Order: sequence, then structure tokens, then C-alpha cells
Amino acid sequence: MIARVLDFMRDQHPFTLLSDGERERINATASARTCADGARILAQDGAQSEFLYLLAAGQVRLMRDGEELQVLEEGDCFGYPSIINRAAPAFDVIALGEVLVHCVPAAVFREMLANAAFAEFFLHSLGERLQRVTGNGVTALGGELTTELGDLELRPPVRVRFEATVAETARAMRDARDDFALVEGQGDTDPPGIVTDHDFQVKVLAEGLGPDTPVARVMTRPLKTLTADTPVHGALLYMLEERIHHLPVERDGAIIGVLTATDLLRRQTTNPLYLMRRLDHLDRAESLATYGRDAAAMVERLFRGGLKVGQIGRVFSSLNDALIRRLCKLAEADLGPPPCAYAWLVFGSEGRMEQALLTDQDNALVYAEDTGGAKDYFAGLAARVVEDLVRAGFPPCPGGCMATNWNKPLAAWEETVRGWILEPTPDNLMVSSIFFDFRAVAGALEVAPLEDLVAGAAGNQLFMAHLARVSLRFKPPLGLFQQIQATDDKVDLKKRGIAPIVAAARVYGLEAGVRARPTRERLEAAIEAGVVSRDLGQTLIETYRFLLQMRLREQLDTLAGGGAPDNDVNVKALSSLQRRHLKDAFGAIREMQSAVAQRYRTNMLG
Repeated sequence: MIARVLDFMRDQHPFTLLSDGERERINATASARTCADGARILAQDGAQSEFLYLLAAGQVRLMRDGEELQVLEEGDCFGYPSIINRAAPAFDVIALGEVLVHCVPAAVFREMLANAAFAEFFLHSLGERLQRVTGNGVTALGGELTTELGDLELRPPVRVRFEATVAETARAMRDARDDFALVEGQGDTDPPGIVTDHDFQVKVLAEGLGPDTPVARVMTRPLKTLTADTPVHGALLYMLEERIHHLPVERDGAIIGVLTATDLLRRQTTNPLYLMRRLDHLDRAESLATYGRDAAAMVERLFRGGLKVGQIGRVFSSLNDALIRRLCKLAEADLGPPPCAYAWLVFGSEGRMEQALLTDQDNALVYAEDTGGAKDYFAGLAARVVEDLVRAGFPPCPGGCMATNWNKPLAAWEETVRGWILEPTPDNLMVSSIFFDFRAVAGALEVAPLEDLVAGAAGNQLFMAHLARVSLRFKPPLGLFQQIQATDDKVDLKKRGIAPIVAAARVYGLEAGVRARPTRERLEAAIEAGVVSRDLGQTLIETYRFLLQMRLREQLDTLAGGGAPDNDVNVKALSSLQRRHLKDAFGAIREMQSAVAQRYRTNMLG
């Protein structure tokens, strides 16, 4: 029987992290024990656990205050929180059928904690363990992405006086063979500015200004800068979002050099800025046809390089935003100037800036007022942009949530959103769940009235209760005994894991009063506002990142094999450790949904 302890440890994480000598030490001291069905192995608030229990066969229930919280199965461990904390067990552990456990004495288990890698599994919470899982292996590209700006060979900036002319500045840039210059302030407290070749083209030549024009007249300030300890991926994202090509880098308040888009294009991080430059000169026929392929290659490069999935989502969303802005401008060039201001809205993962590969379109168009042929004009603009997005690889929304259908004046949109909140019918809840993730990415219309309406929904308790119940629609795929339930060995990660967290975070975020769209930011705000406990909130943040990363890895592997990516993961293809993490993640979602149901009293809705 004891020989089976060695077999158990060779195959099960984290015992695989122990040395042969450490496993032999456990083998020499462990004992085997068979427990009958219903036997209480540990008692809540009872005697401190004397053993680390290794579940070799059968299943046990973890019960707290009479409520079943989790079922452990072969390969799982229990008893260690009591040993580590030197405290009474927090759960009843009850045998579910006949159970075989290997019992490692507490003193021997504490010896094994000297092995840091082994100890990490037991000393950290689920959220912390998932956080370590989602830290991609850092490759050469990952090293470049995480390098601090201060460690790069930055360009020393060309500097000119505030009083310099355009001609003097152009000569200084020519002599230095550079395409930008920093313009000093008029005094110690006056901030510097920057001027580039592009400024000379659009602000000097295009405006017919002469060489004696003061360069201060055409410079840009205040400078957009980052500190020297910012990683390269942070600079990349900042330059994409701010649409700048020259980034001064500061240390202790002084500019130590300038990072340019050209510098990044020379490094392995080329794809995002390269795609952004292509979008600036977009040709519908050629560029749209390759956008999806190029974007997927960029995402894979960033992912394999170690960039976190949330950061990839922001990079990709910045590119998609730029694409939409460019398509709107092209549509305006075809149709003529718009009769009034408008805003192009995006929803779903794009609205939350969490999209990593091309997905169905979710968008809408809002315009200021229905006058001067605005309805026909914006119907035409919406049709052109939606069609171009399809050509770029974004399929139409199966439910029709696109600007070709969702196209109204601002006042009509206000009336519509107000109606959704006041009458939370199933249809209204479905569309409001989509709309509440909206983000304006193109156009000049201010959509603050819609923001205010969405934020004000938190004050309607009936609506919030119904919205909370919608978030419980998809349950994690855990069976009666906490085993992962799969269909043809597959689980839909989006429907059964990602979507429930997104939906709960939306409700939590509304109650917390945060207007941010990303799921992580909503959960962080909910934690700070006391809407969700810190432990559960942090676990959900890491669970969400773990599920996004697992899905993206599966999708990229499918693309590499020539297949069409979806949201499924083959459970049997996962390692035992991956399956354990996935089961833990689904368990955290079940706990979250229980907390949501209790907080918003969804059982009172009938």
C-alpha cells in the first residue's frame, strides 16, 4: 500500500516538484487509511489536522456550516490549511463513498515546505496560483517587451530654443539626421514642446507659412512622456492609444532620450505599430483583405512573447479603434461631410477592450439630431463601415446588433435606454447587457447623456436584480460531485466561464459606480467599494485572466493547424494540473454566482 504513495507523488502536482530524496522521506513516514462512506475525516472548528491527506481513491465533500462547497477527487489534497495556520479546520471533510487516503505527518509536511516550488502551491490562494499560471513563459520577444525604456539605446533629442524659427529648427534636424526636435520652454517652469517633420508638412507648408515662422507656433505641447522604468510593452500601448510616433522618456523629471516608432519597428515588437501605420494609409481593397490575418499574427507574436492577455486585448482594441476611425473617414469622403456630429459605438469584448482575435461585430451609431437628411446619410455611412468591417474579417452579428440596425439620434437612444431600465423584460435585459459595455471610438458627438443613464441604472433595484439574474444564466460545468461536465470531451470556455464573470462584473461595476468597461477594472472598483469581498474579487480577476489565456492559447493553436478557432477546450487534452486549475476556476465562478444571487435577491423575482 505504501508503494502507492510513491506512484501517487510521481504523477501528481505539486509532488512532482519534490526531489527523489524528499519523496522517499514522505514514503517512509506516510500511512494509508481507508474511510467508509460518510466518515468525517476532519471536523469544522475541531482538532487541528495531524496530517496532509493525499486522496488516492474516491471522493470527499468539503462542508461548511452544513453547506457543500466543493468535492475533491483522486489527486487532490486536504488538511494543509489547518497545518500551515496551526488552526482548526475551516471545513468538515466527509467521505463520499469508500475513500483511500495517504496520510503524511504534519511535521514531515512542514519539512517539505522548505522546497520553495513545492511550498508555493500550498501557501498561495487560488487567485495567486492562477496568476502564476497566466504568467506566460518569457521568450526572447517577451524579454524585449518587458525591458524598461531606460535600458534601451534612446535617441538623444535635438533641442532648439523657444525663439528659434522653423528654418533654424529644420536645419538642426537635418544636421542631426533626425525627424523631430524638442523645443525648450521660455523659462525653468515653462514646459518644453516637440516638433516633427509631419508638423512641418501639415502646419507650415500646407498652411503657407514662411521659414521665419517661430517654431513655437507649430510645436505640440505639453509633451506626452513616460518614465524610464516603463516596460517596452507599456510604451507600445501608450503610443498606439495616443497615436504618437515620438515618445520622450524621463528620469527624475529630466528627458533622457526619445523613443520613436521607427525604433520599435526595428525591434521584434514591429507588428502593432506597423499595422497602425498601414491603417493611416488604408486601401480598402488590399489592406482590408489582409487585416484579419495580420492581426492574428500580431496577437500570436505578442502572446508567445509573454505579454499578458489583458495587455494584448488593449493593443488589439487600439488597432481596431484606429481601423474604425479610418473606415468612418473613408465613408465620409464618399458621402460628403456629415450633416451633424455623430459617434460610432462598439460593444462586447471590443467595448471592454478585451478582444484578442476577430469576433462578430457589435456596434451602433448615434447622431446629434434628425435634421438635414441625417437619417439617410448615417444609414449610408453605417452600411459602408459595416460592410468594410466584414471585409476586414469581422463577421456580422447574428442578432443584428450592428449600426445598420442600431442607428438613431441621441434623443431616441436616450429614450430607448431609459425604457430598457424602467421595463426590464427579457428582451430589454438581453440588449441592455450588450449595450452597457458601449464605448465611443469614432466621431465627435459627446455621448455623456447615455453614460449618465447607464450609471443611473444602479439606483433601480428591480432592474439590478433582473440584470443580476441574467448573469446567472450560464452555469459553470460542474456536476453533482464537482467533476467537469464536458460534451464530446469539450467545454465552451466563453459560455460556461468567461461570460458569467463578465456579466457579474457588469452588475458589480454598476453598483460600485465605476464607468470603466474592462472586467478587471469593474471588479477592482467593486472590491474597493465593498460590493464584493477582496478574496473573492481577486480570485475572480485571476480566474478571468486564466480562462482568457487558456482560450487564446487554444485558438492560436487551432489557427496554426489551419482550423477555425472557437471557444472550446478539449478537457481530455489538458494535463492533470491544467484540469485541476480549470476545475478550481469553475468552482470560483460557482461561488461568485452564489454571492450574486444572495446580494441581489434574485430568488425574489419569481
